[in-house]
Amino acid sequence: MSGIERLDGLFEGGEICTDEGCAVPAPSKKILPGSTIGILGGGQLGRMLAHAGSRMGYRFVTLDPTPDSPCGQTAEQIVADYDSREAALELARRSDVITYEFENVNADVASMLEKESYVPQGSALLYTTQHRLREKRAIEAAGARVAPYAEIASLEGLREAAARLGLPAVLKTATGGYDGKGQWVLRSEADLEKAWPEASRTGTELVLEKFIVFDKEISVIAARRPSGEIRTFPPAENEHVDNILHLSIVPARIPGSVRAEAERMAISIAETLGVVGLIAVEMFLASDGTLFVNELAPRPHNSGHYTMEACRTSQFEQHIRAICDLPLGDTALMTPVVMVNLLGEHMDTLMDRIATGCNEAEKLGVTPKLHLYGKAEAKNKRKMGHFNVLAGSVDAALAWIEESIIWRV
Repeated sequence: MSGIERLDGLFEGGEICTDEGCAVPAPSKKILPGSTIGILGGGQLGRMLAHAGSRMGYRFVTLDPTPDSPCGQTAEQIVADYDSREAALELARRSDVITYEFENVNADVASMLEKESYVPQGSALLYTTQHRLREKRAIEAAGARVAPYAEIASLEGLREAAARLGLPAVLKTATGGYDGKGQWVLRSEADLEKAWPEASRTGTELVLEKFIVFDKEISVIAARRPSGEIRTFPPAENEHVDNILHLSIVPARIPGSVRAEAERMAISIAETLGVVGLIAVEMFLASDGTLFVNELAPRPHNSGHYTMEACRTSQFEQHIRAICDLPLGDTALMTPVVMVNLLGEHMDTLMDRIATGCNEAEKLGVTPKLHLYGKAEAKNKRKMGHFNVLAGSVDAALAWIEESIIWRV
């Protein structure tokens, strides 16, 4: 048995449209265990996809330019640049279905692979989410709110938009940028003059967003399969340090009405964009209870790592199920949990704690679950792993994180 069964219907959402026109998705396929899943990207998300999928009976091959990549340690690896058409075609030859683990994959390569292989996520979704202006318009088309924004092409345009939207505001590159990179917070007229030379040298389009004063940051991860079935994971309450995710707290400490609205917005976005696989919807919760969508990520997400032990189905298993058009798994939360990231500067202390042991977890009645990503070098601010701290309450999990010396650098 080949492991691939062609289905008759098209995606339930019909045509997927971008600024460049509309495309009808290819007929969906049911990809059964025993098949090979190709992954564009060899980072930790690919690694955890391979862990989850291999337990289901799938094989994996990844394409990444770094030898012995995190995913390459758990799957076969093609070592090549992401824009290598020859390497992409080799990935297609060796795979029954192809997915991507980060959105900065070359969209032209993804488009080519759609013709040569089966890429259920498609290139249209990449095209939309790789560009902040296109992404914002797509979010608005789904009936969700974004912060007031303006496209910026000149210093004079920046001045005009800042006067109209008000300060503070955030100037961002339309493409690229993550963990706070490619962003400038503008609090005064003088900041406009300071930021413009550096921003304009990036060579990409720019967007100015009104600064939203928020009480909390939350995220909802939705999964959709080609047949149209959608499930959401419980919202995570996220805390950032230096623009890098530090904690994801679940259940999020938000009213039930906000939780329902956040899940509704994530479902609407997944349906409107014709998502296949996962999409993470990051949101700001303003002091008046209004939700604003900040950005989208069409892949497994750092704020969804808590699902690995705390939910009946992890985000990684769910992504495999979705792209293979298998019935989606139960997303129910089984225990309160806090996910906390481990960065390069935390690794020496972590290793000392592993070697010597500690009694805080037993004292507080929590169960920390460690995940390390197999990265060769522990660089400052680089994500090296995470803990999922399972507990009877999020307060107990937060107390363990606070009492541990791992994050005191």
